[in-house]
Amino acid sequence: MEFSNSYELLIELRKKELLKNKPKRWWPNFGTFEVVVGAILTQNTKWENVEKALTQWKMQNGEWRLEDIACCEPSYLAELIKPAGFYNQKSKRLITLSRNILRDFGDFESFKENVDREWLLSQKGIGFETADSILCYACGRETMVMDAYTKRLMKKHGYEFESYDEMKEWFERGVEENWDKLANFYKNDLNLCYSRYHGKIVEFMKRG
Repeated sequence: MEFSNSYELLIELRKKELLKNKPKRWWPNFGTFEVVVGAILTQNTKWENVEKALTQWKMQNGEWRLEDIACCEPSYLAELIKPAGFYNQKSKRLITLSRNILRDFGDFESFKENVDREWLLSQKGIGFETADSILCYACGRETMVMDAYTKRLMKKHGYEFESYDEMKEWFERGVEENWDKLANFYKNDLNLCYSRYHGKIVEFMKRG
C-alpha cells in the first residue's frame, strides 16, 4: 500500500471493505453519553474489555446516563467497570467529568452542542485522543482521531510526526484538500468521513 497524502491512504483503505457490518459511524452508539464513557474506559486497555464494562453497567442500570454517573458512588461504579482496568481511577474521573458537564452545560445535549476541545483537555484524565474521540463520536464534530493504530500505520510506511496535532493536521489537510472527490462517498458529511476513516485504520491494523 503506497500513498503520499491522507486522501490516497483513504482511497486505498476504502478498497478493502473494512467496515462491512459495522455501525455507520463505526463507534457503537454514536452520539450518546455512552461514547464519552467508552472514550475514558478505553484508555490503556483493549476495546473488548471496555465492552464488558459497558455491558455490566447496562445489565444493572440500563442505558448509560450522565445524571446517573454524576450521582454514583465511586466504589459501585468501579466494581462494574472493573474489566476495563484502572477502575478506581476511571470511576472517579467519570464521576467528576459528569458533574463538571452538568455544572458547565446543564445536560448532555447542551454539552454536545457547546463543548470545545479546550474544555475537554482541561478535564483531569482527558488527553488529545480522548478529547477528539468525544468530539467526533459523541458530539458529531468534524475532527479526526489519532491513536496508537494510526501512529503505527504511519510509522510502518515511513511517516513520523513530532506531535499528535501535527499528525492530525496531516490527515485532515489531505481530506479537506480533496473533499470535492470524497463528498459523494460521504453524502457531503465531513464528520462521516473522519469517523469512518479512523474506523478503517483501526480495523485494518487489527487484521495485522
